[in-house]
Amino acid sequence: MSQRAYIKLVGSSAVQSVTLDDLKAQLNHYKEQFAQTGTQLDWSYADAAFPYTVEQNSEGEDQWFYLKGITPLYRYIAFGVENTASAILDDSEASEDSTQVIEPTTIQVILPIGSTIGDKSKGNEFCKYLGKVWKAEVHLFNGRIMYFNPRK
Repeated sequence: MSQRAYIKLVGSSAVQSVTLDDLKAQLNHYKEQFAQTGTQLDWSYADAAFPYTVEQNSEGEDQWFYLKGITPLYRYIAFGVENTASAILDDSEASEDSTQVIEPTTIQVILPIGSTIGDKSKGNEFCKYLGKVWKAEVHLFNGRIMYFNPRK
């Protein structure tokens, strides 16, 4: 059975919507950060911190991509971006037909069947990193929720 984690962008998040390209760019930035750390330490730390290659499948080109492990300890992690549209009545206009569409973005992190415990650990690590960067609400694989967004 596959497992899922979520990163929800809420009203107080740093960004309100994310595309697959934004997600890939942020993961690439994550890898570059650890490559620079590895340069300072004279160790190939980027391979240990991000032991994956980004793979794109033609059937889900606009919806998801996956990370393929480069060592036997890591196999697959899939990432998908979901924009859910919900219509809310706009109070500023007197007309009943006027609506404002809000599209909260949810990033899904999926461990397919056959994923290892290393994939689960790296998936949690990526979720926490993305949650901190985007000030989002993160639902981890174990059901716990971490709030990186400013709350009142």
